[in-house]
Amino acid sequence: MSVHTPAQSLTGRVAVITGASSGIGEATAEKLAELGAKVAVLARRADRLDELVTRIRKDGGTALAIAVDVTDVAAVRAAAEQIEAELGTADLLFNNAGVMLPAPIEELATDQWQQQIDLNITGLMNVIGAFTPQLVAGAAERGVADLINTSSIAAQNIFPTFAVYSATKAYVTHLSRHLRAELGAKNVRVSALEPGIVGTELQSHVTDTGAQQWLADSKQTMDWLTPQDVAETIAFLAALPPRVNLQQVTIMPTGQPS
Repeated sequence: MSVHTPAQSLTGRVAVITGASSGIGEATAEKLAELGAKVAVLARRADRLDELVTRIRKDGGTALAIAVDVTDVAAVRAAAEQIEAELGTADLLFNNAGVMLPAPIEELATDQWQQQIDLNITGLMNVIGAFTPQLVAGAAERGVADLINTSSIAAQNIFPTFAVYSATKAYVTHLSRHLRAELGAKNVRVSALEPGIVGTELQSHVTDTGAQQWLADSKQTMDWLTPQDVAETIAFLAALPPRVNLQQVTIMPTGQPS
């Protein structure tokens, strides 16, 4: 996938990416830095973040790594303060940290339910709470800011055994619409990104054998999206004219029917 975005089209922007140690977050950090944004990358794995920052800097970009668990509200707020001090006011937030742990509801995998709710909902809210003041200030200063939340096609469609995960992503999509209505008047664009299957570490966390088999079978019958495909989409959204807000973007593998 190639989006014709002008080189350095995000120069002057300060981007924050959560879940940046692998997959979509990692690819997006590299893409936004390539386009001129200063990027702050957040995740739990400090070693992976350091490797990412080293690559970005080697390519001439500006990057800051902060090892943080987004479910720790105090740590997220401290990270927001550090980013503002070292890079400037954040005006692009890609809220991407998440986990997918499908299982039949009758298995009563309550620990996995809670893990998904804690990361996909509470962690998301912690990040929104920490960075919304910067996004509003950044929009006032530069004319536009972006809040892009990673949802999923599961927010719309029915996938048996994915009930809790799908419900958390429905929350993300519906929340995003409400936040757009609140923040749009202040030039903060809000978008919910709803990918179909993307080849990332997300699948490796799945423990349910039925879901594992479904994923394995789907990989044989279609080309999954790559993290770079999604990164190109994030870059496209952020580079649009300030008057344009794509509020809900569904990106699917061509071979995935629903």
